Amino acid sequence: MRAKAGVTAIAVLAMLGLAACGNRDKPPELMNIRSGNGPDEFGILPPKPLEMPESLAELPDPTPGGDNRTDPRPFDDASIALGGKPQASAGGVPASDGALYSHAGRFGVESGIRQTLAGEDLKWRRDNNGRILERLFNVNVYFKAYRKQWLDQHAELDRWRAKGVKTPSAPPRKDGEE
Repeated sequence: MRAKAGVTAIAVLAMLGLAACGNRDKPPELMNIRSGNGPDEFGILPPKPLEMPESLAELPDPTPGGDNRTDPRPFDDASIALGGKPQASAGGVPASDGALYSHAGRFGVESGIRQTLAGEDLKWRRDNNGRILERLFNVNVYFKAYRKQWLDQHAELDRWRAKGVKTPSAPPRKDGEE
């Protein structure tokens, strides 16, 4: 009877070990969030209302399979709502931001930085993908994996305020704080 229980325990441990080793070629998913089988209700964007232009000559030529005036453009709409220009995000550097881009790139710009960072992050996620039981039971390990890279917002706010820098977007100081 004891031998049978021992064999069962070894078999269960072997199954857990094999299950933890699976999916090595897939990128690790640290969040382990699953949606249902239905549609994503936040992915459905209603079209803009139809409107009659002042002149029908203003209408652009139809582009089959291309953009439509009633297509939702959430990024452009957000840009306009925040006081920006949607065409500025179409690519290239707008003339009004030339000085800013020059200053940001004054020490040089590494080409392919996005691919480099994506590769480094993939390696980081593989190395910090949680323990065997966390992977087996789909435990969310995202916050634990990136904890050392977090910025302590309160300590940073205190550091800037101690230097005398005004922080208008931060909450005001509480009574009794200097």
